[in-house]
Amino acid sequence: MNVAYVFPGQGAQYVGMGQALIDEYPVARAVFEEADDVLNMHLTRMILSGPEDELKLTYNTQPALLTMSVAVLRVLAERVDIQPTAVAGHSLGEYSALVAAGAISFQDAVRLVYQRGRMMDEAVPAGDGSMSAVLGLDEEQLAAACRQAAEETGQVVELANVNCPGQIVISGTTAAVGRASELAKASGAKRVLPLAVSGPFHCSLMRPAADALGELLDSVDIQAAKVPVVANVDGHPRTTAADLREALKRQLCMPVRWWDSVLAMRRLGVDVIVELGPGTVLSGLVRKIDKSLETLHAEDPATLDAVCRRMTNGGEEV
Repeated sequence: MNVAYVFPGQGAQYVGMGQALIDEYPVARAVFEEADDVLNMHLTRMILSGPEDELKLTYNTQPALLTMSVAVLRVLAERVDIQPTAVAGHSLGEYSALVAAGAISFQDAVRLVYQRGRMMDEAVPAGDGSMSAVLGLDEEQLAAACRQAAEETGQVVELANVNCPGQIVISGTTAAVGRASELAKASGAKRVLPLAVSGPFHCSLMRPAADALGELLDSVDIQAAKVPVVANVDGHPRTTAADLREALKRQLCMPVRWWDSVLAMRRLGVDVIVELGPGTVLSGLVRKIDKSLETLHAEDPATLDAVCRRMTNGGEEV
């Protein structure tokens, strides 16, 4: 069994996530407490009790999801003696993947993603940008629609997430995304779904945030990864500290190439993908990309038990 660990991104969060983990596992409770200490805020209380409007703020969501995913990871590592073949995360989830690969400490990651959220929030004035998921159109057709919309409006609209066959997210100014959505429908898109996000992530409008984050990343200790980290920006596995740092710097302004990332994990010999954190969005995308890949999901004691039972066939529960 060759396993990859994958970690969800923004949008997977919900109030109350992690409560059962904290109640059941001291190692999980310690992760949440560590995040509170590092940020000097009551992050755990917000995660467990809300209010939801506060948890949904980008700069709260990002450390909350990282903390949840790493808590699940630590419980799994305590119970099963398996080294993953590769790790990956969707957007924010890439930071959880770097922690899993031993490339960055949890404390540094929490600080980074909190600041990343602040920078993303401040890059574009509220209401000036948006994102939409386009279903049923291939990448080339949608890229052409974005180019035409950008020319017509004189504004930015670009591919932001290439998630799986027939599901691509676009990002840019509200007007340009609206025009690209109209053109996509005219080209045969089945549906266009506006996303409930606070800004136009993963496009060139994030350049101010990417530049600020790049300076911050230069001050953070990043080590060589113990297992390959499949990068969002190109779907290529990376292990050196320089390569990992470069991928993070480019990530905010570049599309998340999740489809390519899953194919890359398959080429590395991965046959089981375990999603660690809230929800099963990534598992669903994986199945649309390659039905031969087995998907597992862990976020609470029951799902962790199921994953451990499956993984001990070829590993050792400790």
